[in-house]
Amino acid sequence: MFAEDKKEEKSLNFIEEIIEADLQSGKYTQIITRFPPEPNGYLHIGHASSICLNFGLTKKFPGYTNLRFDDTNPVTEDTEYVESIKNDIRWMGFEWKHELYASDYFDTLYGYAVKLISKGLAYVDDSTSEEIAAQKGTPTEPGTDSPFRSRSADENLELFEQMKNGAFPDGSRTLRAKIDMQHINMLMRDPILYRIKHAHHHRTGNKWCIYPMYDFAHGQSDSIETVTHSICTLEFVPHRELYDWIIEKLEIYPSHQYEFARRNLNYTVTSKRKLLQLVQEGHVHGWDDPRMPTISGLRRRGYTPESIRDFCDRIGVARRENMIDVGLLEFCVREDLNKKALRRMAVLDPLKVVITNFPEGVTEMCQLENNPEDDAAGMREVPFTREVYIEKEDFMETPSKKYFRLAPGKIVRLKGAYIVQCEDFVKNENGEVTEVRCTYIENSKSGHDTTGINVKGTLHWVSVADAVPVEVRLYDRLFVVEDVASEEGDFKDYINPDSLHVITGYAEPALADAKPGDSFQFLRKGYFAADTESTNEKPVFNRTVTLRDNWAKAAVS
Repeated sequence: MFAEDKKEEKSLNFIEEIIEADLQSGKYTQIITRFPPEPNGYLHIGHASSICLNFGLTKKFPGYTNLRFDDTNPVTEDTEYVESIKNDIRWMGFEWKHELYASDYFDTLYGYAVKLISKGLAYVDDSTSEEIAAQKGTPTEPGTDSPFRSRSADENLELFEQMKNGAFPDGSRTLRAKIDMQHINMLMRDPILYRIKHAHHHRTGNKWCIYPMYDFAHGQSDSIETVTHSICTLEFVPHRELYDWIIEKLEIYPSHQYEFARRNLNYTVTSKRKLLQLVQEGHVHGWDDPRMPTISGLRRRGYTPESIRDFCDRIGVARRENMIDVGLLEFCVREDLNKKALRRMAVLDPLKVVITNFPEGVTEMCQLENNPEDDAAGMREVPFTREVYIEKEDFMETPSKKYFRLAPGKIVRLKGAYIVQCEDFVKNENGEVTEVRCTYIENSKSGHDTTGINVKGTLHWVSVADAVPVEVRLYDRLFVVEDVASEEGDFKDYINPDSLHVITGYAEPALADAKPGDSFQFLRKGYFAADTESTNEKPVFNRTVTLRDNWAKAAVS
C-alpha cells in the first residue's frame, strides 16, 4: 500500500476501516496478518495485490506479517517454489517477521483432528471420491449421509491412527467433519479434513502419509499464529462458515477471515495450472519468461517493484471482482521508468547515413543528457563520425506533407549532434534504400548552434564505427483476447503468435556495460532492461514497454 509515501491522504478501504475500528475499540493492540502461498508455482501479479495488502496493512497499523507456506499437498510442492516466493516478496520491498509452514503444525493438526473425533464431530469414511461427491447432493437438493457416518468415536480413532501409520492405500479412506448433510452451504456437508497421500514431502520427508485439506489447515494455522485478520479473496466466502465452525469446536484462538475481490488482468491468465502448462509445453521459456504474468517474469522484463506497488495501490481493495486493463500496469511502469531510467540511443532497424562533408577518420564527442527528468543524472559523451545508423522508418523517398524526418532535400537534427540535409540515396537491385547521403551544416551542433535554423525533426542515431551489436527481444501481450477465461475451447488457442520478436540492433557504446536488470529508455523506441542472459560480450535487452500504448491505438483503428 505504501500509503505513507503518498502526498495526498487517501481514504481507508473497507479492510482498513475494520482494522482501525478494532484498534480503537481495544479489541487488539496490534494486528497480525499473514501471506500464505502454496509452494506449487511462482507468484504472479494477482499475488502481488495480496502481498501489498497484507504487508501494507502492518506498515500502516501496529503489528506484523508472517510468511506461511501452505505446504499440505506434497505432490505439487517444491523447494524451488519456496525460494522463488521468498525472493519475489523481498524484491517487492517487504520483509516478514516469521517464516512458517503449515507442515510445522502437522502434529498439532493431527491432535486437533483427534479432538474432533473424540467429540463425535469427525469420522473416517471408506467411500470413494465419486460416492462422496454423490452424497453431497446439489445446491437445491440435500445431501445424504455416508453409510460410515455412524461409526463410534473409538472405531474412528483407531482407523484414523491406522491411516496415519500407512495401513491403507491412497484414496481408500478420508476423515470427514460431521456437520450437516442438509446444510444450505454445500461446503458444510461433512467436508473432508484429511486424505491419504503416500508421497515424499519437501520438508517432512516420509513421516506423514496423511495430509490435512486446505480448509482444515488454514484456519487452524491462523489460530496457532494468533492471526487477527486473515485476508482471503472472494472465492473463500463460502469457506468462512467452515473456518469459524472448526475454530469454535476446537475452542482455539478465534482468528477471523475477511474477503476482498480478486482483480483479473486482461490479456493474460493467472491460473497456476495454466501457467504450469505454458511452461511445461514450451509455449514460454520458463516461469520467468518476460511474457509471463509472474513477478519473476515482470522483474526480468524490466518492471520495477515501485511500479507494481503503485499498480496495486491504484486498483485498490474492493468487494466486487472486475477486469483490470493491463494498460494501467504499463502506465505505472512508464511513470516510474520515466523518472529513473537512463536515456540511451539504439537503432533497431538500421539504415546507414554517410555525411559526405564530415572528415573521414575523425570522431567528435557529443554531449547528451542521461535523464532530462533527473538533473543529478548528469551528461554522457557519445561518439559522432562520418557514418551513422538511423532507423529505416526515419527516411522516406517520397515523403508525405507532414513528414518531418529525413527525405530528399529535407533537413533534420541528429540528437545532440548536427543538423544534416539529405542530398542523395542508394538502392539495391531490389529497389530497397540501403544508404542515405547527407551533408552536415557547420556551426549547428547542439548546444553550440549559431545558425538560427528551425528544424522540426530530431532523430536518434548511432555511430557505425562505435556501434555495439545488441540482441533485442521485443515482447508483446501473450494472448490476443481480452478475457481468456471466458473464451471457448483450449486457452492456448488464443496465444499471440507475435508475442516475441528477436532482432539485432546497434547501440551506443555505453550500453555495452549494462548489467542484468539495468533499465534504460531507448530514445523514441521504449523502455528496455538488460536480460539475465546479457553479458558484455553479448548484450541482450528486453523491451519492458513501449513509449505509448500501441494496443489502444490498434483498438481505435
